[in-house]
Amino acid sequence: MKDGKMPNPNTIYPIAGYDKEVYIKPTIKNPNIVVGDFTYIADSDFESHVTHLYEWNKDKLIIGKFCQIASGVEFVMNGANHQMNAVTTYPFYTLDGWDMAPPSSHDLPLKGDTVIGNDVWIGQNAVILPGVHIGDGAIIGANSVVGSDIEPYTIVIGNPAKLLRKRFENELIELLLKFKWWDMSIEQINALIPVLTNSDLSFVRTELKKRLD
Repeated sequence: MKDGKMPNPNTIYPIAGYDKEVYIKPTIKNPNIVVGDFTYIADSDFESHVTHLYEWNKDKLIIGKFCQIASGVEFVMNGANHQMNAVTTYPFYTLDGWDMAPPSSHDLPLKGDTVIGNDVWIGQNAVILPGVHIGDGAIIGANSVVGSDIEPYTIVIGNPAKLLRKRFENELIELLLKFKWWDMSIEQINALIPVLTNSDLSFVRTELKKRLD
């Protein structure tokens, strides 16, 4: 415990006296947004970063635990998509006065839920497009536009976002995906901090193996 306090996932402002970094979960009102414990954004209003999330599309934004989301990040949901299999993409059905019924779901490029794993770092002003799945431990570079799935523990950058490199060698990635530290208790995670923050990856690999045996 730091300063006699236990981490509390239901705290909105985890930094005393600072309102531009919030734990997202206790602020969520939209039932189609699901966010895990201790995931934060460097802003005061997370839901303003989720655009075109309309109930009738039945898509969800699902974000895991311990994610770090920078300011300016936007999650674009399926409601932003227009019909693309006709000669015009203009959405007459959404606007007053035009005689068009909504197209069927088969005629819209709906891509399903957007799913972000655990311990994902999304850099400033990145854009996450509809239906993307981002794996645990991934890093999304600032100003990147992510339109396709991202593997766990990889770093991607650019528009469109492309693989820069894996964060670790395959054995350590596999150990981390088995270990799932983010699902442990606060007490267990606190005790693991010297391992989780250690830059000696050989030591980390040894410790994870020991704990997984």
